[in-house]
Amino acid sequence: MSKQGSGAILFTGASASVKGYAKSAPLAMGKFALRGLAQSIARELAPQNIHVAHFVIDGAIAPPATDNSADSMLDPNAIAQTYLNILRQPRSAWTWEVELRPWVERF
Repeated sequence: MSKQGSGAILFTGASASVKGYAKSAPLAMGKFALRGLAQSIARELAPQNIHVAHFVIDGAIAPPATDNSADSMLDPNAIAQTYLNILRQPRSAWTWEVELRPWVERF
């Protein structure tokens, strides 16, 4: 990517990358580390026109052919569209992190 002068690295994390849960320390450690890596290399590679972003997938993902009319699960096509939108972001407005969750989530 450096030789080519552009590129993108997109990491997939989970809610465990921003908050720890009881009895999930090993998962949280790995996801927190992935998020830290994304932050660090985003700052390192941005001057080389390499966009690095971290996606927090905070919810269950519906099977591809499921009618998800209740909106209680994440639609895989909507997730993919969000990745594509981030990939196509103008350089003047890059984001390094996106959180995706069903709108019916209880906070």
